Amino acid sequence: MSYKEQIDLNRVPVHVAIIMDGNGRWAKRQGKERTFGHQAGAETVHVIAEEAARLGIRYLTLYTFSTENWKRPVDEVAALMDLLIDSIEEETFMKNNIRFRVIGDVAKLPEKVRARLDACIARTSVNTGMSLVLALSYSSRWEITNAARCIAADAADGRLKPEGINEETVQSYLATSFMPDPDLLIRTGGEIRLSNYMLWQCAYSELYFCETYWPDFREEEFWKAICDFQKRERRFGKTSEQI
Repeated sequence: MSYKEQIDLNRVPVHVAIIMDGNGRWAKRQGKERTFGHQAGAETVHVIAEEAARLGIRYLTLYTFSTENWKRPVDEVAALMDLLIDSIEEETFMKNNIRFRVIGDVAKLPEKVRARLDACIARTSVNTGMSLVLALSYSSRWEITNAARCIAADAADGRLKPEGINEETVQSYLATSFMPDPDLLIRTGGEIRLSNYMLWQCAYSELYFCETYWPDFREEEFWKAICDFQKRERRFGKTSEQI
């Protein structure tokens, strides 16, 4: 029985977040430049996005470019920006009823990239299926710091009372306020860390790490992760008897 046949479609995670790791190492294994791996990884994005939409997942958030990635060689960053423009396929999103969204410090992105993103966001805003969310120029520490700054400003202006600030308040100031926290976080490439990704939101997410490099992470690997998720008991601090 394949992993797909084992999936209970009534219990698929609502929100899946993925750290797409291993593009550069995959390319090196092929004797190619790192950009070759990023190109192959972009193809995997479309494969997994379409399959997630078919499974009924409502939100798929992909860690595409972190704030720390700006420290990479200039040529690699420029190639990644060009690839981002070329790999956004609006027709694929429209065909699959996918809504496209972005989170992160997008003001740092080149103007041509922002224009391409804005055009895709606007066109797909009418779609009612899965939301594909790219985390671009994103890090959790940036997000939480920005939220704290905005909360402080609103409190100073009298729009918030400090004693009334709670978890829901903080949540509402995060870049991800429009969607639920991830049920499942997947990281490919063999590393076992969150790398400054959704630290607040993943407090109770199920974590799944695999050795497969992102360019090789296709449907079967994705189904395997979903099956693993469905075998887990999510207690959120309660006992098994209370669930």
